[in-house]
Amino acid sequence: MAFSGFERDQVTFFRQLAARQDREWFRQNKERFQSVAEGPMRELIGDLHAALTRQYKGFALKPPKHFRIYRDTRFSKDKSPFKTGVSAVIALQGSEEEARPPPSTRTSAPRITAGAGHWHLPSGKVERYRKLVAGDKSGRELQKRIGALKKRASRSSHSRLEARAARIPGRSSARRLLKLKGIGISFPAIPASVRFSPRLAPWLQARSAEAATLVTSLAS
Repeated sequence: MAFSGFERDQVTFFRQLAARQDREWFRQNKERFQSVAEGPMRELIGDLHAALTRQYKGFALKPPKHFRIYRDTRFSKDKSPFKTGVSAVIALQGSEEEARPPPSTRTSAPRITAGAGHWHLPSGKVERYRKLVAGDKSGRELQKRIGALKKRASRSSHSRLEARAARIPGRSSARRLLKLKGIGISFPAIPASVRFSPRLAPWLQARSAEAATLVTSLAS
């Protein structure tokens, strides 16, 4: 079934769930959760997977991964049993990551945020990434792509390497990139006019297309 938009009631549902964090209440409201949140997310990510398959030509995509509503509380001081949103990710085949977003487009609700990139590059690709940054032509091209995305009001995020970056004369921005082990792009704030509309799917597809070149350049 094609994505027809998130229902506004999902915001109310997750606010109520956050306030209660009660297993019996959730059991009684599980069908509501599936109707306003889980079901629409599956439809949305299904539509996005088809679009990303076309955008990422030459790269195989994993099937969409939907994250459980139940929290893993084994090692957390917060014993709240439920997450207060639903999320899903589409990753490239060959990714070694599960706990953190791999090369992907990631979408979550009810705030409805999305992004794409490599939060944590596999160990075998970190060295290649550093050579890409250090190269005169390739490094400048990478910075150009990141800069173009940030100008569209996208926000970049990353995880850091512990090692100090080698010095590249006259290229302080490259030195900063050398300290990273991954780069991700958070998409711009979703316009209110599409947030609870079927138009959300094509809006996300367009943002994903803008980030595809950056994602594939780091995945090659």
